[in-house]
Amino acid sequence: MATRADDTAVLTEVLDQWKAAVDAHRPERVAALFAEDAIFQGLHPYSVGRQSVADYYEAQPLGMKAEYRILETRRPADDLVLGYLAVEFTFTDQPPRDVKLSVLVSRTGGGWSLTHYQVSSLD
Repeated sequence: MATRADDTAVLTEVLDQWKAAVDAHRPERVAALFAEDAIFQGLHPYSVGRQSVADYYEAQPLGMKAEYRILETRRPADDLVLGYLAVEFTFTDQPPRDVKLSVLVSRTGGGWSLTHYQVSSLD
């Protein structure tokens, strides 16, 4: 039986790679962390698939960085981990933006992939 520590480790493994790719402004690396049919909702209408993820992050400003903190985890099935996070995006020319992020990662033959990503801005 997986523990909260196990779930946190799974999320951290995926999200540290996400953060590194976001911080480096590497949209194709961000998109590669997602399942081919992932549901993605940033602060714009939702989209489906890796190309839409790459397009979204390509449009983000250079110098944008992300810091995240895992608030809650759940494991609805052995191969699924749900995470709820606080994320602060910082920019070189505008104030930081605090959001909440819900992610679902799934285990496939190639490891863990993001299958659902939804940002909420509570401003």
